[in-house]
Amino acid sequence: MATVIIKRLAKSPFVLITVLVTLAAFSFTPRFPFKSFRNSLQQQVQRLFTVEELALYNGTDDTLPILLGILGSVFDVTKGKSHYAVGGGYHHFSGRDASRAFVSGNFTGDGLTDSLRGLSSTEVKSIVEWREFYFRSYTNQIFTEQVQLLILTWWSQSQILNVRFVGKLVGRYYDSEGNPTKSLKGVEAKAARGTQLLEKQKKEEAKQPSCNSRWSQGEGGEVWCDDGFPRLVQRPLEIALTGKMSKRCACFKEDQLSETGLEVYEGCDYLSKTCRV
Repeated sequence: MATVIIKRLAKSPFVLITVLVTLAAFSFTPRFPFKSFRNSLQQQVQRLFTVEELALYNGTDDTLPILLGILGSVFDVTKGKSHYAVGGGYHHFSGRDASRAFVSGNFTGDGLTDSLRGLSSTEVKSIVEWREFYFRSYTNQIFTEQVQLLILTWWSQSQILNVRFVGKLVGRYYDSEGNPTKSLKGVEAKAARGTQLLEKQKKEEAKQPSCNSRWSQGEGGEVWCDDGFPRLVQRPLEIALTGKMSKRCACFKEDQLSETGLEVYEGCDYLSKTCRV
């Protein structure tokens, strides 16, 4: 009986679209238990790779899938081979766990490592978010496949996303039985700290209005304040992700300009409301 109903629904594109949108809304609601779903995936898929085994799946052999690791989780990215195979922009991630490079931008030599030593809590947070991005892509793929079954042939195969979780890398983040190591737990705790710091910084920056800004190729950039004067302010080092992000532009009233730590833009008048950058 249920099969007959589904087949009848499949003949009505309006009903199908409504069903699809409803399911999608449920899947992507903030209340969707993504973290627990991700953990259940990790428990179900227990294929374990050594560093040497993972290195074989680096996109140089067309007969093998392309795999990459991030924080010890291994994903099949073969369907994105234009990006991950030799010559692709992300080939340096293939066949290894190069977690650090996701934030460092160093895609050569020692930069292609899973060691996060020396990174700030906000940088570690960014790497954890990259891992969650890959897991979400896999979650979305499963969801799409379930929708395909529901609406039969109406949903195009081309809609399926390109990532598949396939196992774990034995080493820094998972032991020989596939259990999380102290290193992984430490990374996740540090990422949580990064989230707290960014929330704190967001609240602090909300107290002092940010500058307006614009940029064009012909004229370059400028910052300005509708009420007040633009000044560069140093972010706390634990918040800064990169050297370029260590300062921000904020608007200060004239009676605040004597505060310590405020920097006038080079070439900008002391009481100018607009500065070229």
